[in-house]
Amino acid sequence: MNQMPRVEIRPSVCPHDCPSACSLEVEVLDGRSIGRVRGSKRQSYTDGVICAKVARYAERIHHPDRLLHPLKRVGPKGAGQFERISWDKALDEIARRFLAIEAEHGPEAVWPYYYAGTMGLVMRDGINRLRHAKRYSGQYSTICTTTAWTGFIAGTGRLAGVDPREMAKSDCVVIWGTNAVHTQVNVMNHAIKARKERGAKIVAIDIYRNATLQQADLALVLKPGTDAALACAVMHVLFRDGHADRDYLAAHTDCPDELEAHLATRTPEWAAAITGLSVAEIEEFATLVGTRKRSFFRLGYGFARQRNGAVSMHAALSVPAVTGAWQYEGGGAFHSNSGIYKWRKSLIEGLDTMERGVRQLDQSQIGRVLTGDAPALRDGGPVKALFIQNTNPVSVAPEQELVKQGFAREDLFTVVHEQFMTETAAMADIVLPATQFMEHDDLYQGGGHQHIMWGGKLIEPPGECRSNHEVVSALAQRLGAEHRGFAMTPREIVDWTLRESGRGTLDELIANDFLDVQPDFETAHYLKGFGHRDGKFHFKPDWPKVPNANDGLVGPYDRLPALPDQWDVIELADDEHPFRLATSPARSFLNSTFNETPGSLKKEGQPTLMLHPDDAAGLGIAAGDEVVVGNRRGTVHLTAAIFAGLVRGVVIAESIWPNAAHQHGRGINTLTGADSPAPFGGAAFHDNKVWIRKA
Repeated sequence: MNQMPRVEIRPSVCPHDCPSACSLEVEVLDGRSIGRVRGSKRQSYTDGVICAKVARYAERIHHPDRLLHPLKRVGPKGAGQFERISWDKALDEIARRFLAIEAEHGPEAVWPYYYAGTMGLVMRDGINRLRHAKRYSGQYSTICTTTAWTGFIAGTGRLAGVDPREMAKSDCVVIWGTNAVHTQVNVMNHAIKARKERGAKIVAIDIYRNATLQQADLALVLKPGTDAALACAVMHVLFRDGHADRDYLAAHTDCPDELEAHLATRTPEWAAAITGLSVAEIEEFATLVGTRKRSFFRLGYGFARQRNGAVSMHAALSVPAVTGAWQYEGGGAFHSNSGIYKWRKSLIEGLDTMERGVRQLDQSQIGRVLTGDAPALRDGGPVKALFIQNTNPVSVAPEQELVKQGFAREDLFTVVHEQFMTETAAMADIVLPATQFMEHDDLYQGGGHQHIMWGGKLIEPPGECRSNHEVVSALAQRLGAEHRGFAMTPREIVDWTLRESGRGTLDELIANDFLDVQPDFETAHYLKGFGHRDGKFHFKPDWPKVPNANDGLVGPYDRLPALPDQWDVIELADDEHPFRLATSPARSFLNSTFNETPGSLKKEGQPTLMLHPDDAAGLGIAAGDEVVVGNRRGTVHLTAAIFAGLVRGVVIAESIWPNAAHQHGRGINTLTGADSPAPFGGAAFHDNKVWIRKA
């Protein structure tokens, strides 16, 4: 007779690259495996709601294709020919090669490369402790947040907003630049609460009629990169129709009179010609936020994907400053609360060993770095070794043809610590098997909310998988890298970090699973003053001095507009490239994560290109046809999907599929550029001009 497994419900935290950082309840079966995963009702932002891909996490953590043992390449690079070796042999070989490269070319020839495959602070950022102790090349992390954060901080002076749970207390929720149904399901949960309980209106603004716009009361589909034009026209109407809060503007903003004069010519008619929206749509939106003072602006990472993203984010953020929405519960703006935590991370990252003057290499320009581009290398020597954790650049980085050329170099020694044989791991010389989040301890914070969370180890890892911390510490010992953090456990590091950051102890955090650190109402709404020295919201930023971490001014920073305005530094369509392409996020993938799980693959189907019916007809393309999309960076094959929810001339490829899922092995990031947007860099994944033809 079969015995039913013993089921224990244990708390955890979703570790993936998403602002929601959901608190979880996990079914642990007989202490060895997991069953269902649910959102925690105890945590007020998660509120019991999680996305479908995490709900079926058992199919990922128990996937038969997990990497289980260290591997050494025995065939040509990228051929997928490996032999199993022991951990000691793998670590000894890595140390031997790194030390030899360091002796011949200097420590900056080694580049530890990572990102947000886990958002746990110890497992994500601990690689920097090794970097700093060894003086390896630094990483300037630009691939996700830089442009959007810069635009937000330009206005407010710090990276924090109103309590995101206040969406449920709003009379109008504006979801701008994020497809929340695909990427932040909790945003929709709180917005729909406001609609049900308060009669709130939901406005969604994006570049195609995606799942979020389909749930909105007012859905605005505009051309990519034209958000600032819409924001300026809305503010024009607010001043024109008496909806600007002049008392608030006088008390809390830097130059309202100058802004009003500047906007005199930014009419709805002007913006309609730029955005593709109708004058009526712009007027309706402006009147809605002007008359509903409790308007909550949830501003997303779509702004970070355009070359004018910093300017566009700042312009959109300026709207609630004109209405004075910041004064009211349920009003104001939110992008990220990453600025509220104020961690002391010297133990996690080894900041006390960091040496100034070590070059910083732009994460987004890894293709240029590995192919010897002098500016990308900061005019230094070549990178001869890579140590990669938590990211899959051969799929996700822009300028894919350069990336693949760089990884194929015979003189490049590459180590990848991974959970699956990703396309990056397949290019490695040594592949190391990594734990997943329920198999190790870590500390988390919510970028999209205000909780510090503990994610403890729930089950043993399969095979010989080791955590990021274990691997970094083992390499440090062999490489002669010295720092006390290498000899500590993750729990000891977390406890020290909590104590030194004024956040209590690890025992206290474990007892509660999470800690709510939301600032008080007046601080969060900037009623005590914005983060700039003058305490004002800045309509007129000093762009070079915006207090966002950076590695110097880049791009056409000398042409940044002084006041909110449309800034046409985007890749505008032309005769040779008559279409604008955005690589928007798919619902069942998260970057390149989950594209190995059966549930996600089944739901996504195949790589497609959405075309407007009239555009498709003009090209002689029917649904299901194979199409070729190209620009000066390369070509990609996709399957046509006819979709009326687009502005003509705009096409969407929801991503990220592996390169191998496309004909000829060229994925969608073949078409994306790695040039640096002003003022501090970034990656403009949704800003591409392309041509299209039937294959």
